[in-house]
Amino acid sequence: MSERLDSFVNKICAGYIEKNKIDAEHYEKLRVFRGLRNPDGTGVLAGLTRVGSVQGAVLVDGERVPVEGKLFYRGIEIRDLIQGFMNEGRYGFAETIYLTLMGDLPTSAQLEEFSELLDDLRQLPDGFTEDMIIRAPSKDIMNKIARSILALYSYDPNPDDCSPQNLIRQSLELIARIPTIVGHAYAVKRHYFDNYSLVLHRPKLGHALAEDLLYMLRPDGHFTNDEARMLDLCLVLHAEHGGGNNSAFATRVVSSSGTDTYSALAAAIGSLKGPRHGGANNKVVAMLKDIMENVSNWQNRDELSAYIAKLIRKEAGDRSGLIYGMGHAVYTLSDPRAIVLKEFARKLASARAMLAEYELIEAVEELTPKIFAEVKNDTKVISANVDLYSGFVYSMLNIPTELYTPMFAISRMVGWCSHRIEEAVFGGRIIRPAYRPVTKERNYVPLSERDL
Repeated sequence: MSERLDSFVNKICAGYIEKNKIDAEHYEKLRVFRGLRNPDGTGVLAGLTRVGSVQGAVLVDGERVPVEGKLFYRGIEIRDLIQGFMNEGRYGFAETIYLTLMGDLPTSAQLEEFSELLDDLRQLPDGFTEDMIIRAPSKDIMNKIARSILALYSYDPNPDDCSPQNLIRQSLELIARIPTIVGHAYAVKRHYFDNYSLVLHRPKLGHALAEDLLYMLRPDGHFTNDEARMLDLCLVLHAEHGGGNNSAFATRVVSSSGTDTYSALAAAIGSLKGPRHGGANNKVVAMLKDIMENVSNWQNRDELSAYIAKLIRKEAGDRSGLIYGMGHAVYTLSDPRAIVLKEFARKLASARAMLAEYELIEAVEELTPKIFAEVKNDTKVISANVDLYSGFVYSMLNIPTELYTPMFAISRMVGWCSHRIEEAVFGGRIIRPAYRPVTKERNYVPLSERDL
């Protein structure tokens, strides 16, 4: 059957593409903005939100003017949030979850109660790991997360109720459980596909979520305080990014149909899995490895510049012409997440004797805008995005590359759930944009006349 199917597909594929392609001029002529992006690069306005917002440019006399990037969670600038809990020597992810989900900062009593509640919810339902993870291992952890989220529907006594109370209950359970799902899915993947012994850790009460995640991912369960605090920072930085990013919008689109929470969040996982979205930090790591292998002297700016130019001209690397980790759909002069992560990445790199690798990344960030402008003859403002440094940080934490996007998913579950609740409770209408047909009307041809 496989050979027959392959033969059929090969015969029709070329004809399919020729008959069904939509030329770019159609979009321009009919003023249809691909990717829901306006001609000036801003997003087409599709809704309103109180959850999070991203600022990368301002309009002055109708012109889009680049500005330093800002990211807000419920109106609080991300750097203020991070400075707040770091100045007090606390982990910040639980506070970030509360703020993003509930809409306000918790009091000390509320934060203590909330942290204890998340502790209690980390355990998966009885038999879940055995039935849903061990018996159906997957090479791809994102695939296993999606399947596990869908499977949790069957363990929920009230899965379809879209009342605010039930949505918050489901969200708290999913936010608390996804690190355990990832930890167990990775252990099972290592066992069945990489030939390691199967070591499963149960969540440990009293751990901050970042501590618990490192504990479950490492067979010996050991981690340092500095490692846990670095991972906690990464989780905070990735928790939310406005309603227009692909996975949050996917969550809202699916939620607007009135479906259940598990279906909506499985759709978000599917979106994040794509290399144009959550998989970007893997691309950065692969690109940096390629540079390290092909540039003999990383400190030589001329040699490094020449190789970056080759990457942009599609003469090296994966021939995409992209410098992964540079540029962003919204941010222009800077990505605030990259600025924060860069600062702490230097400290960790120094402690890990990896300053040479850090300085290479810093050089790529510094050199790329000028080389891009020269090669492309393009004055577009580009700066480093968070992916340029996040993959490097994960590598310093000894987190394997196949877990980079799942790390993103663990964090972003917070934003997805917040947008899910907002859309389901306040949206009021199914999201149903229009697509303009570009086919001409034609008559049906009877079967007997088609071969003539």
